[in-house]
Amino acid sequence: MATGTVRKGDPNWWRGAVIYQVYPRSFQDTSGDGIGDLQGITARLPHIASLGVDAIWLSPFFTSPMADMGYDVSDYCNVDPMFGTLADFDAMMAECERLGLKVIIDQVISHTSDQHPWFVESRASRTNPRADWYIWADPKPDGTAPNNWLSIFGGPAWEWDGVRKQYYMHNFLSSQPDLNFHNPDVQDAVLATVKFWLDRGVHGFRLDTVNYYFHDKQLRNNPPMVYDPDSTGLETDTNPYSMQHHLYDKSQPENIDFLKRLRALLDRYDCRTTVGEVGDADRSLTTLAIYTSGNDKLHMCYTFDLLSPRFTADHIRGVVSKCQEIVTNGWVCWAFSNHDVVRHVSRFMQAPEEREPIAKIAISVLSTLRGSICLYQGEELGLPEAELSFEDLRDPYGIRFWPAFKGRDGCRTPMVWEADQPLGGFSAGPKAWLPVPPEHLPLAVSAQDGIETSILAHYRETLAFRRAHGALLDGDMTFLDTQADLLAFVREKGGERLLFVFNLTREAQDYLLPVSLADCYPLPMPGYNPPVEDKVVRLAPFDVFCARL
Repeated sequence: MATGTVRKGDPNWWRGAVIYQVYPRSFQDTSGDGIGDLQGITARLPHIASLGVDAIWLSPFFTSPMADMGYDVSDYCNVDPMFGTLADFDAMMAECERLGLKVIIDQVISHTSDQHPWFVESRASRTNPRADWYIWADPKPDGTAPNNWLSIFGGPAWEWDGVRKQYYMHNFLSSQPDLNFHNPDVQDAVLATVKFWLDRGVHGFRLDTVNYYFHDKQLRNNPPMVYDPDSTGLETDTNPYSMQHHLYDKSQPENIDFLKRLRALLDRYDCRTTVGEVGDADRSLTTLAIYTSGNDKLHMCYTFDLLSPRFTADHIRGVVSKCQEIVTNGWVCWAFSNHDVVRHVSRFMQAPEEREPIAKIAISVLSTLRGSICLYQGEELGLPEAELSFEDLRDPYGIRFWPAFKGRDGCRTPMVWEADQPLGGFSAGPKAWLPVPPEHLPLAVSAQDGIETSILAHYRETLAFRRAHGALLDGDMTFLDTQADLLAFVREKGGERLLFVFNLTREAQDYLLPVSLADCYPLPMPGYNPPVEDKVVRLAPFDVFCARL
């Protein structure tokens, strides 16, 4: 069985690491209540290890009223009974250790649940010890909100509280009030919760909305977003949030010092890491560069640049080239899917028959990029986005903007393990928290395991290929000009130089090897071995050429 032990004990294990995201609600249910749990994750860890990944990332499992599926935390230092107990977490950690898997947990510290004791106390009066632990502001003389800031989940980012007779800020749901990081006591309390999990052995943290921690103390209005009418036009994505240029409600300079405090805490422990989620529109890569520079803040970050519907050579080359230009002293983590976006095979394919070739070439591209990579549960099976009815939705974001935006539940449906089970082996109960799409059942692990041509086998082989070549972990990356619509680049480290050419189009393409690369030796990637005739590589649609230089 493949494991992530190849870099065990290396403090830089995270550079070039492959991280597998587990969405606990939807991974494996052992209690029969239709909701995944920690014991279920433990039971299925051998599957994750078989892929050859280095770490798992667990979406939130903390105590929560679940208004936003656990991203509204009411106790940072305990497990919600829905998922099990701290003892279950410890057992999962022990099994991860046995299998050589590191554990990264979601740390949601920009906001809490309104049921967190901190907020309960804060809203009780203007004079209590935690009165300024959250962002409170007086109304304008006419009673309206302090400024024009908007919530991502719709409406103003301000909610009126009748007890304090003030507004409080919330970037997401009104039941997710934002913490006031300008208060050093808040920072201390948050870091204490981080330390709790470090002491319990976790190897790192995925930091939710890491650039949202601080707000502008003056509460200045955000200006409107200015769009170039000759390029994208006005793209609101059905949500007016994107009509503002978010200069003042996130990505504030004070965040730098807090991230340094966080890093100093992690540096007291061996082999720990952080990966920040940066959502900052056109500033995302600049913010990423700042947050990961200098070896004293975050280890790595990811942005949403490759989580778009575009799967073309131009787009990928443009994003990665810009990243290399801007992020000169930091590290990026790439992904095509996660729990917040439509599954990438559905975003990229134009017809059902393209699902399998796109699923395969997508992981081949991802595994050769410079950076660490994240995989989302089920993508190793090529699962498409689930089509759900409004009555099935649980995501407040989707419920708010239906039908223009269907929410995030379509990528969060349960993992399918057994093709011949009604709920795909996810649960022995009568019903899952979200429906298991019938079209997912034939793609279950049991249906693909042991099949040499399956997507699952392709993932295992491709990740093994990545591990076998040090140039792919943290080597340099240089893009090459092409005579056609192809993605071509060289990865190199030490004496190893590898050429990759990807045809992401639906037509056959020829790649003429440059004179400088003419003396190369084909090194077939798993699943691909196009012919070379007179220094011309003949690439079929969704084909890949690899050579050793």
